[in-house]
Amino acid sequence: MLDVLINALQWPALVTTLISTWLVSSTTKKNRNLGFWCFITSNIMWILWGWHVGAYALVMMQIGLVFLNLRGTFKN
Repeated sequence: MLDVLINALQWPALVTTLISTWLVSSTTKKNRNLGFWCFITSNIMWILWGWHVGAYALVMMQIGLVFLNLRGTFKN
């Protein structure tokens, strides 16, 4: 059961990433900040999924993106 849930995690991760991109490009600070936090949420989902399927390069990239998104959150 857990295997099925983690395999399905790629789809909400994808949707969250797209929504995040939309929000980060907003002209309002509130939406940009929300976008960075959505990005962090999607990064965590991608890390979980990537680890499960053995996509370790994806996991490393997402860890790097977490730090960049945290930087964006605090600089926004």
